[in-house]
Amino acid sequence: MDASKIEVIRTIFPFIALIVSIGVAGWVATTWLRIKNGYPLDGAWGQAVYPKTDKEAAQRISLLTQENAQLQAELGAVKDRLVNVERIVTDSSHQLTHEIEALRDKRTKEVK
Repeated sequence: MDASKIEVIRTIFPFIALIVSIGVAGWVATTWLRIKNGYPLDGAWGQAVYPKTDKEAAQRISLLTQENAQLQAELGAVKDRLVNVERIVTDSSHQLTHEIEALRDKRTKEVK
């Protein structure tokens, strides 16, 4: 090899190394984000590689599903109660009842 070819390689090599390192860093960042957010990883031929689930993970998923159903049922009951409370508070007859009771109390005080 002559000196001109070696000089060209020396000038081009840092740029090639930079491009390769940026590509590797991007691949690592993409894989990390996929793992962090629960997306499946890609295998050698592009197929999705899902993590294996063991009995403990399946049991945990089952317990979480049951707890979720219970919490949804409880939330539904709370919403029903809230509807009743809102109806009572906004009901005009409720206000009318209080006014009548106040007049009765006032009348009994005047009689005594």
